Amino acid sequence: MSEATSNSRPQGREPDASPERARAVSHIVFNLALLGIAAVMFFHAGNLPSSAWEPIGSGSFPRMMLAVLALLNVIMIAKEAAKLRHTTALASGSIRDWLWQHRLAFGVLGLFTLYAIAVPLFGFRWATLPFVLACQVLLGARRPRQIAIAVAIALVMSLGLDALFRHVFTISLPRGALL
Repeated sequence: MSEATSNSRPQGREPDASPERARAVSHIVFNLALLGIAAVMFFHAGNLPSSAWEPIGSGSFPRMMLAVLALLNVIMIAKEAAKLRHTTALASGSIRDWLWQHRLAFGVLGLFTLYAIAVPLFGFRWATLPFVLACQVLLGARRPRQIAIAVAIALVMSLGLDALFRHVFTISLPRGALL
């Protein structure tokens, strides 16, 4: 190591890197979002109908698991917040670059959110068909042959799984309130 390099940073510390700060910030934001989801689910778990076979209540086990997950989220937030003190500020445009690099993940997450809203309204079969097809197109099915394969997969995943669960396993998947 050269003389200039060894004198430019404090003793015993690695150089600060904005990618490390970006990772810490993204972990904090992600864990805050998970903490919020766990809090909402914890609240709703208390409204689960009681069961004659469950002496402590049907919502007690989900609440215990959600409390553990929330605690782990808080620990991760504290751990990542401590890392922020030892990093330099992010470069201009790095958040935009990060969002662009993860655009497919956000696209699939957006489609899944729409799917979760659509299943109770339209049922498993009619919500799954456009969801699976849209995911495949988003992730790269562009040519006619690829689209044909995507349609076949979407049909099998929606109509085929619905028929399998209904006729083989005798489990009714959601039919939808609007249909």
